Amino acid sequence: MSSLAARSPIISLPSHHAITFSSTISTPFSPPPSAAAAAATPTARYRPHRFLPPPLSVRCCCCSSPSDMEGASGPSLFPLHRCKTLHLVRHGQGIHNVEGDKNYKAYMNPDYFDAHLTPLGWQQVDNLRKHVQACGLSKKIDLVITSPLLRTLQTAVGVFGGEGYTDRLDGLPLMVANAGNSARAAISSLNSPPIVAVELCREHLGVHPCDKRRSITDYEFLFPGVDFSLIESNEDVLWKANVRETKEELAARGIKFLNWLWTRKEKEIAVVTHSGFLFHTLASFGEDCHPLVKTEICGHFANCELRSMVIVDKSNMGSDPSTTNFPGKIPHGPDRPSDITENNVKGKSSENEQP
Repeated sequence: MSSLAARSPIISLPSHHAITFSSTISTPFSPPPSAAAAAATPTARYRPHRFLPPPLSVRCCCCSSPSDMEGASGPSLFPLHRCKTLHLVRHGQGIHNVEGDKNYKAYMNPDYFDAHLTPLGWQQVDNLRKHVQACGLSKKIDLVITSPLLRTLQTAVGVFGGEGYTDRLDGLPLMVANAGNSARAAISSLNSPPIVAVELCREHLGVHPCDKRRSITDYEFLFPGVDFSLIESNEDVLWKANVRETKEELAARGIKFLNWLWTRKEKEIAVVTHSGFLFHTLASFGEDCHPLVKTEICGHFANCELRSMVIVDKSNMGSDPSTTNFPGKIPHGPDRPSDITENNVKGKSSENEQP
């Protein structure tokens, strides 16, 4: 297992698999960074990270080979209140993807600054929106987290937002008309889950103009119904013109993002982000899983692809109380004598043994 995985949060696999991860404390809680260190790291911008639980190690409980699958291993059970469901989404096709997917050097084109969605990208958004509504997912999601770049913001509000905006019915729209050269009508916030922008889930930082964001003031004008309060700097202080974030740094940032997600009270969260961020973050997991499961976790995302994963806390370090568990035996006191008699008749080994 990679060193990143060994220090990662409680994490996750495709939600349709009966798979969990075990976690144990691997290192003591790290003290808050110094002011100088905080200023030098992207994560210092998020105050909640100072109160994260200690780093946790992970282990995949699924089988590592087809022969193992035929043995004693089977489904895993875990308390529901110690789990969160994540619906991970890559943005729709951006203008930078059209040429960049053919020639990587095209990502250096300054015309792609904070790239917006193409008409095909918006069509992909519409198709994903139809899917999340048809499968009932749109009614389950408690929160949408999005990277604060134009293409992810457009994708987030297009997939999870309300219908067409009506002044007389709505408060602020999630998106104003024609935001980012979209040629789209304004999008309503009515019946939409909260949408919050978070910088930790941005794409690879540095060098590529498409990955540089504009000012928060600009975004607040284009997306007035989106919450940008977790972003402390109006201008983009993370992107550097001549320094590209390494893959290891990106993966570490992804782990911190997942740790932060665990501090949220919401149980079902959609995350709209980027291909590189998803690939390098998820690659930290699944090394001891069946290869097909590893592929489901870590494979590259297509534009507007959605994959559902589950974060599991086996550390007993901060899950919320269950809202569905019931303790039983209420009112308190001994069970009916007839219950004990019935147990003895059926050959129970001890009168203390419960059925």
